Amino acid sequence: MKTRKAYPSDVPDDEWALVAPYLALLPEEAGQRSYELREVFNGLRYVVKTGAPWRWMPNDLPPWEMVYQQAQRWLTAGVFENLVHDLRVLLRLEARRKAEPSAVIIDSRTLRSTPESGARAGYDGAKRKKGSNVHIAVDTLGHLLALHVTPATDQDRAEVTHLASAVQDITAHSVEIAYVDQGYTGAATAEAAAEHGIRLEVVKHHEAKRGFVLLPRRWVVERSFAWATRFRRLVKDYERLPETVRGLHLVAFVCLMLKHAAAVSS
Repeated sequence: MKTRKAYPSDVPDDEWALVAPYLALLPEEAGQRSYELREVFNGLRYVVKTGAPWRWMPNDLPPWEMVYQQAQRWLTAGVFENLVHDLRVLLRLEARRKAEPSAVIIDSRTLRSTPESGARAGYDGAKRKKGSNVHIAVDTLGHLLALHVTPATDQDRAEVTHLASAVQDITAHSVEIAYVDQGYTGAATAEAAAEHGIRLEVVKHHEAKRGFVLLPRRWVVERSFAWATRFRRLVKDYERLPETVRGLHLVAFVCLMLKHAAAVSS
């Protein structure tokens, strides 16, 4: 393959060494492979990082159809879920924590809709936004555990059951407590979490607060959302399907965790 210019979104050598075994769904010598797997992954990273439409893929990267189709294969195979899990365990052990967390933080943010996603968008009256809600659960270090996408009309408390179930499945029922904001108050919400062995603790705002206040525990998930907004494809809801929104969030968190994991491994 001829030499091309480097893009800031290209995967470095140390990160590629970690991620390559997960992406190789077929042997490297497979006859139907026309482009290097690393270049296809670079193309996916380019789209997620820059926010460019698929058809605007630079000519010196693989064709956009090839990158899109391979990305769908990776998402269908659960490649990025596996990467998120294993990288999280690696980073937790490096931080001298247990492999699986006993506490999580749950929250959501609203992505504004676009013409592509408008048909499935909902309106959040409290935030005055039309779009989709991205519900996530992270550990106390900010590493992703579970993620779910719904229309913005769906209330946060309605997603507790889904997230609590996913978190316990992922961690082998190690989670005992979840820190949440005041949008998750109510006996029904607490009971929904308790059915999965999780106790909800609502972290409330200080009385008569002025300006920005750093809330205990809650700031961790807000930082995770801030990390995600560094990927321009995730700033708004540009996708036709909620599954794609979820998948590209997983790709972004994999990229973030790979950077830290590569530094640990070096």
